[in-house]
Amino acid sequence: MVVPEPKVWRAARPHVVRVARAVKPGVVRVGRAVQPGAARVAQAVKPGVVRVTSAVTARSSQLARNTKKLTTLQFTAGAATLGLVLTAGAVAAAGPWDSSGQRTAERDWAASRGGEGGADHGRNSGTSSDTAAGAPKPAPSAPTVLSGLGGASGAGSAPDGDALAAALDPLLNAPALGPRRAAAVVDVATGELLYAKGADDALTPASTTKIATAAAALSAAGPDHRIETRTVLEPDSADVVLVGGGDPTLTADKDPDGYASLRTLADETATALEKRHLNEITLTYDTSLYEGPEIHSIGPNANLAPVTALMVDEARLNDSSSGPADRSTAPAADATAAFADLLEDRGIKTKTQGPGETTKNAKELAAVSSPPLSTLVERMLTNSDNDIAEALARQVALATDEPAGFEGGAAAIKKELKKLELPLEGVDFADGSGLSRGNELTPALLTTLLAKSAAPSHPELRPVLTGLPVAGFTGTLTTRYTPDATGTGVVRAKTGTLTGVNTLAGTVVDAEGRLLSFAFLATETTDATAAQKALDTAASTLATCGCR
Repeated sequence: MVVPEPKVWRAARPHVVRVARAVKPGVVRVGRAVQPGAARVAQAVKPGVVRVTSAVTARSSQLARNTKKLTTLQFTAGAATLGLVLTAGAVAAAGPWDSSGQRTAERDWAASRGGEGGADHGRNSGTSSDTAAGAPKPAPSAPTVLSGLGGASGAGSAPDGDALAAALDPLLNAPALGPRRAAAVVDVATGELLYAKGADDALTPASTTKIATAAAALSAAGPDHRIETRTVLEPDSADVVLVGGGDPTLTADKDPDGYASLRTLADETATALEKRHLNEITLTYDTSLYEGPEIHSIGPNANLAPVTALMVDEARLNDSSSGPADRSTAPAADATAAFADLLEDRGIKTKTQGPGETTKNAKELAAVSSPPLSTLVERMLTNSDNDIAEALARQVALATDEPAGFEGGAAAIKKELKKLELPLEGVDFADGSGLSRGNELTPALLTTLLAKSAAPSHPELRPVLTGLPVAGFTGTLTTRYTPDATGTGVVRAKTGTLTGVNTLAGTVVDAEGRLLSFAFLATETTDATAAQKALDTAASTLATCGCR
């Protein structure tokens, strides 16, 4: 006798499997870490265990109070998730989430699949330092993600538009959202517009612009594209040029964590020079790949370094990897100086000079590559990384024969979205990060784009969805959702915040297991905290609303 899979588990399974996969590699890493220093790990784990236990307790209490409001599907999925989270308390403290969001665990899971390829977003895969036989070939995680989306999307019927309006209208009319607001909700499975409140009104999107930048980059350059940083030797000379390819994640850290390493580049360059019997060189740098101004129209800002084709660690002057930080005012020159020091440490006497341009006859000495574009997209979306966003806008420009600058990048994004047949009436781009108030996007564009990112016909766009922050757990939504909020762990969305602008766009699984995309935009807000809470409540309402 064949027992059919229960509808409840069919809908909940993708989310439970995703959490389980995320937890498993972390448990292995923590176990290895315990061997050399159990006391040290115990001390590190304690605050996280307390935090996770408190979160679970609060969540459990909330579930008990609201049992009548929860569907069997959501209760089952929630209980399973909470059990996994409690079991993984130590893992949470040790950090299954790295600087790129949830990718550490997913990378380890993909690597455990051996050489089958097809689902490996690992930053180490295919890099210049990873040439081991049998290493999986990088590719977007389309099959796994698509399977999950298909299960969730087909779990129940789509919500009724009138019922959605009855639930959302009072929330989106909140005074905290100011006089200008617009919203849309789309059924991902069918692409049907279920709810519209000025859905075609173009408003300032702030960082939800990054959703469009991500899609354009993945479409134009491809999810497997990598950004290369090179050294070349000019013919018949000892003149070496450090050539920037536009990778802001190039790092000088001793542990590059899968990102392109300046130290590896120095190792390989020194070896190549020694083979040519050169132990004294002149070093210059080439940033000619980019055009136009380096400084954003908002001026020098802790949220964005000068945008140049050559920088190290996003030109940060501290050890941070995300968020605001003081930045170098000369990222390319500083990167070159750091590289010169590394060459000196390797026995190459190095004299640095200013910028230059590589000639066509120059011979490559060494090169290192960024992680796949899919990984960069996910880190950008999870952490709202402006440096990566502007770099990706320029990659779109390079792929579409536009000038690689602010204007060219903006034009290229719109051009690429037009190829994807997205609604662009009234839409305008001024940058790739959303820092500019010249950007104007509609809820219709954002929701349609998110739905298209789940479509079987566009597996290259899947990182747009996998990179979205998870409410209460990752990235810019880590602290915005409390443990007892109904949207915690269910809402996945990109945040957007400028003075007087608050936006939220992403996906959510509703009470019937239906996957929905949504976009809420509000301008002329006066209280950012109150506006964010109103948007978060609206997204949570989608999760609990059967609306049939």
